[in-house]
Amino acid sequence: MFRPESRHRLALALIWVTPAFWAVNYIVARAAPGVVEPHMLALGRWALAGALLTIMARAELWRERRSIAAVWPQYVVLGALGMLVCGAWVYQGAKTTVAMNIALIYSASPVLIALGAVAWLGERFAPRQALGVLVAMAGVMHVIVKGQWMALTHVQWVAGDGWIVVAMVSWAGYALLQKKWPSSLSATARLAAICWGGVLVLLPFALWELSLTDTPAWSRQATGLTVVAALVPGLGAYWIYGWSQKILGASRVAVTLYLGPLYAAVAAWGVLNEPLGWHHLAGAALILPGVFLVTRTAAPGPVASTDR
Repeated sequence: MFRPESRHRLALALIWVTPAFWAVNYIVARAAPGVVEPHMLALGRWALAGALLTIMARAELWRERRSIAAVWPQYVVLGALGMLVCGAWVYQGAKTTVAMNIALIYSASPVLIALGAVAWLGERFAPRQALGVLVAMAGVMHVIVKGQWMALTHVQWVAGDGWIVVAMVSWAGYALLQKKWPSSLSATARLAAICWGGVLVLLPFALWELSLTDTPAWSRQATGLTVVAALVPGLGAYWIYGWSQKILGASRVAVTLYLGPLYAAVAAWGVLNEPLGWHHLAGAALILPGVFLVTRTAAPGPVASTDR
């Protein structure tokens, strides 16, 4: 549908939107405790997203059913990494850890992806891009410590931090394996298959949660959180991320995750009435140029892509 050059420009534009979609998950995670359990929320999120994606890509999924079945373990693994660990376990961790710790831990994920893409996938990483990573990382840290760098010595680690550490490593694995296991499927069809792999893994955990006596009854608020999580940080963010990786590569797309804490601060200001500070503006002054350095390249020539 798009020429290679147009796809490249569109991917560069969309990856700036992805962290904003994921910032919605901060709002969902803070609202979920006492309303819906982590695995139930993740199961509903990905079952709904998977159903919508399946409807959209039904012809392709049926046509490619044999090729999908031939590599079904890949979709189960990706579903476990991206939907169970990076979904339910993040909600679990958010019960006991604070936003500062979550942002601090997740800020390491792009570094893991960039290093893994160079060492494992053979992607090239220019000195300018390495500088961009360092500049963006400095901006993230400035936002996290609220401009008070001595605050790093006062970080208190709790059980929830462990869940987020595992999720951070899992996201790096999810991003790298999508490139390691190339697919002829479109971004929509591939994400649909990954969603059902995630649903398969999430189901027994959700059933276990239902058996607990203190599980909150399903409510209208639980439905609302599930729908929002499915459509915005679920379907929207994951689709853009997977499609952009095909065009730009894992390391360049991953660095935009540095925008997450900045976007989350804006979301908290607009939705939760949390104040914005000068440290957010100073962080933005580092994060945005850093991301630009990593993602900016010379005008591309013909770009090979299996996306349809």
